[in-house]
Amino acid sequence: MKKTVLRKYAQLIVRCGVNVQKGQEVLIYADLDQPEFVQMVVEECYKAKAKEVTVQWSYQPLTKLHYRYQTVKNLGHVKEWEKARQEHYCQALPCRIHLISEDPDGLKGINMEKMAKAHQLAYPILKPYRDRRENREQWCIAAVPGAAWAKKVFPGMRTSAAMKKLWEAILFTSRVTEDPIAEWEKHNGNMKARCDYLNSLGIQKLHYTADNGTDLTVGMIPEGCWRGGGDTSLQGIYFNPNIPTEECFISPMRGQAEGIVYSTKPLSYQGQLIENFSIRFEKGKAVEAKAEKGEELLNTMISMDEGAAYLGECALVPQKSPISESGILFYNTLFDENAACHLALGMGFADTIRDFENKTLEECRQLGVNDSMIHEDFMIGCDSLNIDAICADGKVVPIFRGGNWAF
Repeated sequence: MKKTVLRKYAQLIVRCGVNVQKGQEVLIYADLDQPEFVQMVVEECYKAKAKEVTVQWSYQPLTKLHYRYQTVKNLGHVKEWEKARQEHYCQALPCRIHLISEDPDGLKGINMEKMAKAHQLAYPILKPYRDRRENREQWCIAAVPGAAWAKKVFPGMRTSAAMKKLWEAILFTSRVTEDPIAEWEKHNGNMKARCDYLNSLGIQKLHYTADNGTDLTVGMIPEGCWRGGGDTSLQGIYFNPNIPTEECFISPMRGQAEGIVYSTKPLSYQGQLIENFSIRFEKGKAVEAKAEKGEELLNTMISMDEGAAYLGECALVPQKSPISESGILFYNTLFDENAACHLALGMGFADTIRDFENKTLEECRQLGVNDSMIHEDFMIGCDSLNIDAICADGKVVPIFRGGNWAF
């Protein structure tokens, strides 16, 4: 891949993604797959006048070793130095860049019960720090190819050819053109127009139906607000959390979901795949989950904490989007969620509440935004998906027909 093109991608992530401001610290989370590109991103951060850039590397085989040999107690223990680091993050509010490239099956065989228990031990200690940073910092999730991931997406190719093909797909769907920042300004404008229309309807419920058996009704929060594309932090800094993104999303009312929904793409959770699954909801809670592959893992995910069985997001994505039209199954939530309508189990977003800037996080949750240690998107969009909005004035307005926008 030409370095000039990769440089534009790095600039997009830094300038349009997190939108680094002069004097800010930056944290970059990355696997070991693309060190040269990580170096490029670090340099672009410094060119944007970042004060300090720190890279935190991860490697799935090491993660598997830690979970094989350490005790649950040790894995879940939050050390004093980690608490100090979290406190520093609350004070400094660094930009966070996540460059994902991991193998979708890279943690296959890991002891999921051990991992879940360790996360449950650490979460109550880390949660207060995360809550204090909520909506105050800029962050961006983007992707780079990893060899195992590329071979999963393009199994019939040599590794080098698969890596090249995955780079091309990432750059195309991320709108890395001659002027990617201008392209993203136009894209964000289109997303905002969609959200403005949805917000004008006064939607009380969404009713999802599809030929695969999906028949689900989800209630909305009266104070809820559709969002999409770029976001603005409580510091007043505009940024793009996901590159790419095609979704208009909202956090639904906790406790108001009835019916059954069927997945249409695999879900990669904790480095393992869950495939061909369905979830049935009663009074907002997932009461039954079945899967052809990964059913035990799916039920572990739903039982991580009380909020994990409730919905935290409804997102609308047309089948006519660059990612969907590429015909590629990425086995990666960042891309697959932007190829199809999806729901998320777990944590909802406080910034989907109108006037959230003048409310506390707890006040937003009291209005109906779900809280959980997880937020896991799963795809439900397909060519037969229809969505109707039941509005406050009694009207039923078609939102999706045949997997695409009805307006």
